[in-house]
Amino acid sequence: MLVRHAIESDLPAMLEIYNDIIANTTAVWHYEPHTLEMRTEWFNQRREQGFPIFVAAADEQLLGFSSIGPFRPWPGYSKTVENSVYVAADSRGKGVAKLLMPPLIEAAIELKLHAIVAGIEAENTASIALHQKFGFVEVAHFKEVGWKFERWMDLKFLELIL
Repeated sequence: MLVRHAIESDLPAMLEIYNDIIANTTAVWHYEPHTLEMRTEWFNQRREQGFPIFVAAADEQLLGFSSIGPFRPWPGYSKTVENSVYVAADSRGKGVAKLLMPPLIEAAIELKLHAIVAGIEAENTASIALHQKFGFVEVAHFKEVGWKFERWMDLKFLELIL
């Protein structure tokens, strides 16, 4: 498995992974699938902002992707980012996410950032455990702040001080 910087030709596979996550998980609280134009705009914004996007691939198949981006849009938060890690359904539980985390942390350090925040649905124990493995600590638990699949969801914030 190879982890590398994402390139524009990765976008269709990234979109497929993201839309499956929208449709079948609580990792993303969107209701409708995204379009290739939306994913391209996201990709270009990350590049313009200087934030990396990484992909994990094996045998030319994209298995997952990760990124960091703005935590909140105000200048006082400019040294804090939020991370995202998404893995294709048939590749979950195979160590893909563990390979996508270190380059994010290394990139944040190189960018001289101070903190990474992860917003995770409270019942997503696999994602919480993944982040804790890399030193993230739970700092907040918001009750019933999200609605998806006809139920209320809690949101946990985990943080890594770099």
